[in-house]
Amino acid sequence: MGIWTREPDLADLHETRKNTISELLDIRFEAFDDQSITASMPVDSRTHQPYGLLHGGASVVLAETLGSMASYHCIDTSRFYCVGLEVNANHLRALRSGRVTGVCRPVHLGRSTHVWDIRLNGEDGKTSCISRLTVAVVPLPDAPAS
Repeated sequence: MGIWTREPDLADLHETRKNTISELLDIRFEAFDDQSITASMPVDSRTHQPYGLLHGGASVVLAETLGSMASYHCIDTSRFYCVGLEVNANHLRALRSGRVTGVCRPVHLGRSTHVWDIRLNGEDGKTSCISRLTVAVVPLPDAPAS
């Protein structure tokens, strides 16, 4: 079980994509283990910038999708919800085609914030982007006090 309050289920994760940017960009959840979750996204006309390279914003969408879903699986959803506070990304290598795969691991899982490290790699295994996402863990308005 590792870091998860509720073990991720790939079929359920896939369902969360419906009618969202994740579905539009064909983000696919690929795997999870005790400490990480993995998803991929195509590098094609949907995710290119005008020069035919993977758009930095698309990389950030993949990173934030991974971190947000990871946080969701680390909280008690009957008492809390989570929202992104800050995301940053360092774009290290250009990608033109294939799929980019992101692996999300925790840096900090606190009571009120989570910080995630997300590494994006091209099909050759080389890192194309390093991102960090900070998520706020917020009590639901009518959640029972602990």
